[in-house]
Amino acid sequence: MFLRLAQQHREFVQDLVMSLQALTIVLERHGYTASCYTCGDQMKSASFMVSLREKHLIRFLVSDYGITWMELWDDRELMKLEGAEAINQLQELGNIVKYPTAIQLKN
Repeated sequence: MFLRLAQQHREFVQDLVMSLQALTIVLERHGYTASCYTCGDQMKSASFMVSLREKHLIRFLVSDYGITWMELWDDRELMKLEGAEAINQLQELGNIVKYPTAIQLKN
């Protein structure tokens, strides 16, 4: 059972990394400065960043060790979320592209 759960977790992380890479491309096409870095080609981890406006930065980290969302303003941490809450906030970021005037990130 535990080996199956470990494999499912690895697949989840890989799916999340691929989604971050796709989100980076979409955000850049909509005029945001965004980046997504991975280590190696196994997609075991990623560091995703996007600048929403001047001095407003989002950083999302995913790895086998966990998932973290950080929102920074002028290099000061405004919010830090982990796990499912971090992924929910990532969905809000994706909604900015889908619904540019209707969605605001929570502060």
